[in-house]
Amino acid sequence: MDNDVISGSRRLLTPALVFHTGIVAVKAEGLYVEDASGKRYMDFTSGLATSNLGHCPPEVVAAAKAQLENLIHSGCIFHYRSEVDLAERLARITPEGIEMFFFSNSGAEAVEGAIKLARHSTGRQGIIAFTGAFHGRTLGALSLTSSSSRYRKNCHPLLPSVFHAPYPYCYRCPMGQKSGECSLECFGFLEKMLRHQISAEEVACAVIEPVLGEGGYAVPPAEYLKRLEGLCRANGILLVADEVQTGFGRTGRWFACEHFGLTPDIIALGKAIASGFPLSAVGSTTKIMSGWPPGAHGTTFGGNPVSCAAACAAIDRTEKESILGNASDMGLYAVERLRAMQGKCASIGDVRGLGLMLGVEFVKKDGSPDREFLKKVMEGCLSRGLIVIECGPDKNVVRLMPPLTATKTEMERALDIFEEALG
Repeated sequence: MDNDVISGSRRLLTPALVFHTGIVAVKAEGLYVEDASGKRYMDFTSGLATSNLGHCPPEVVAAAKAQLENLIHSGCIFHYRSEVDLAERLARITPEGIEMFFFSNSGAEAVEGAIKLARHSTGRQGIIAFTGAFHGRTLGALSLTSSSSRYRKNCHPLLPSVFHAPYPYCYRCPMGQKSGECSLECFGFLEKMLRHQISAEEVACAVIEPVLGEGGYAVPPAEYLKRLEGLCRANGILLVADEVQTGFGRTGRWFACEHFGLTPDIIALGKAIASGFPLSAVGSTTKIMSGWPPGAHGTTFGGNPVSCAAACAAIDRTEKESILGNASDMGLYAVERLRAMQGKCASIGDVRGLGLMLGVEFVKKDGSPDREFLKKVMEGCLSRGLIVIECGPDKNVVRLMPPLTATKTEMERALDIFEEALG
């Protein structure tokens, strides 16, 4: 059966679609995924930071089933309760000022909507993005994405008037400085860019991941983000927070912006919003959103009734239980364990992250990226029943993103496996 599925996949699905493992899943629950032979794996990917409550959380399954029996699709023809209920919940938990929403299906769509909204609202064309960030693969989002040149290969020309400044990735400082000893030269680069390449009054928005995602799981200095917010406020530039991967508790807070005291003008949401169902959203102030006239943006499947019902159930469970606290506590425990491993393993160059969005960077003796060692570690983990995947432009960073519901016992077991795989 497994071979039939894999051979069929290779024959019928484009090779552009990359699968991280050869596992053929038949069942998943909580932290665990099971294949046809009955082998169980601990999933430390959460479906790319999407199944934050684990696989098939019962509250979400029940809400989706109930909605399926009444209404599956609207296509913007008629109104329905679950969409409004979800918007009310999002207005309650998102950063201050985010009050009105547009629902779509994927993170890339949310980013597309965010930059369209920013350009329409300001009447400006320029967009500031950050080198190393990932925002999606659709054309507008791809124009901002620069975590790897392979995503952009043979796709030029891309969206014009997009200008990239260095992301403050401190372990591998783009300005050649040492972490904790710099004067934020990377921010100075941005200021020079606004003097030499595009004037601030022509910039519609700055789009940033509060924690770098696919580009390396790097946490920026809080001072950088606050200075960026100040620059935006002083020049009428809208600050767009891409919280597609960082949102809904992944970093131990509802949204990563909260760690830095950021108040974005526009927020892009996706991945974990509906606990595995396809859904995303653009959120902004009532003033900005209300300036978008009827028909300026649209969708057929966005805000699907079933996905919205699932999202409501996921938010309710996260609020009622100590999910965010658990993510924070388990993240601190994991960092402590990982740094102890770092002290014994010279191949670990850096351990970083917030909550359960954790990155471990592997390096060679000269400090250069060690992709091959990471590959061996991943293979060792998989053979022992732990699924982890990589990120970063050199694919030398393992990202640990288990469900936010992971218990201490589960974390201990997974980290034991990880340590064994280090050899």
